[in-house]
Amino acid sequence: MPAHGKHRRPRRSHVSRGLALVGTGGAALSLPLLAPAAAGAAPAAGAPAIAAKAFTAPVAPAAAKAPAAAETTRTYTVVSGDSLSLIAHKKGIQGGWKSLYRANQSAVGDNPSLIHPGLELTIHRGAAKAAPAQAKTQERAERKATAKAEESTSADRASRSERRATASSAGTATGASAAAPAAVAAPAAVTQYADNLDGWIRESLDIMARHGIPGSYEGIHRNIMRESSGNPLAINNWDINAVNGTPSKGLLQVIEPTFLAYHVPGTSMDLYDPVANITAACNYAADRYGSIDNVNGAY
Repeated sequence: MPAHGKHRRPRRSHVSRGLALVGTGGAALSLPLLAPAAAGAAPAAGAPAIAAKAFTAPVAPAAAKAPAAAETTRTYTVVSGDSLSLIAHKKGIQGGWKSLYRANQSAVGDNPSLIHPGLELTIHRGAAKAAPAQAKTQERAERKATAKAEESTSADRASRSERRATASSAGTATGASAAAPAAVAAPAAVTQYADNLDGWIRESLDIMARHGIPGSYEGIHRNIMRESSGNPLAINNWDINAVNGTPSKGLLQVIEPTFLAYHVPGTSMDLYDPVANITAACNYAADRYGSIDNVNGAY
């Protein structure tokens, strides 16, 4: 067809894609002049170099997410004899017992070594299992930590028991030390004396020793046999003391004023009491004669 006018051909841009119109029964299709880039395909003639880079096939995103698709979440019920390390090893958990503990810390609590039968654990198991050597190393580490915790608990219990035993021993020793003076002050509480002349003399001698009063068993016994023949209720109603209204009484025939003046603390105030009578008389004899052993007659 002859041209009726002067037309300027539009200038193509070097960065725009070329298009071709193809007639298909009256319909026009716009097709790219370059074919998609693929292994062995060549770019169409005349296409700019930048167009080839625009059609480079990207890496399939599914390949990057493949490991996530293989991961599953399950639950596991703890049975007797289980440990987090053992469960992680059996279930092939990536990261071992530490990973299992992090996923279940709220259920397990602060101590990963303390899990009880019936506890429900969440298992995140990946496609790849943990290396057997790594799992065994982790299990040994957990067992070591558990043993150390048990050892620490046992040591703490032993320490508490030792402290209690030490405190008890100290208390016993203190009590014994405190009791010692009491035993010296009151030997009758720990020593049993016969209720006869022999027992009375021996008890008097112990009291005299504590108060520094001299005298011997023989000297006391000899004077008692002369004065009363061993009768603690003996009384003299005929001598000058009796005439003056103060008769001599008891085993060593002591008048009441002398008994009261030389009475030894800790003994009875009864003049007829055998131990009180002997002790007061020996105290008087020590003051006047040096000792009851020096008395061989009326005194």
